[in-house]
Amino acid sequence: MGKLSHIDAQNRPTMVDVSEKTPSDREAHARSRVHLPDEAAALISDDDIQTKKGPVFATAIIAGVMAAKKTHELIPFCHPLGLDNCKVTIAMQGTDVLIDCVCKVHHKTGVEMEALTGASVAALTVYDMLKAVSQDIVISETKLIAKSGGKQDFRRDE
Repeated sequence: MGKLSHIDAQNRPTMVDVSEKTPSDREAHARSRVHLPDEAAALISDDDIQTKKGPVFATAIIAGVMAAKKTHELIPFCHPLGLDNCKVTIAMQGTDVLIDCVCKVHHKTGVEMEALTGASVAALTVYDMLKAVSQDIVISETKLIAKSGGKQDFRRDE
């Protein structure tokens, strides 16, 4: 079994020391899936849903980018990273909303948590903006799709 990276020799939680690591280009891609009930999915036109609060997908994209940039403020042991790029895209797959967040950085540590946070908060934003239509909205999964640039690369077989 591998050693947990955020536990010190005394078995206490700790931030990972990256001071000796060499910066490299790093990228991570995460995805969240939101299942919409028929009455909410029926509101989609021109690849977005307009509500009294505004355009759902456009707002979710902004929220996802903002969240990715603030990940270190939400997750206790995440290093603050100045992201070089963060792109959130949204696509429909039947009645499911697929939210992809890709983050890039040149740093000593990876951006998986930023990508996962961006996708998650964008999904929560879709829920928030559509809950007046139906509360039968399900955020069913958030997962890392791929990462590169650290000790080891990862790519999920879909």
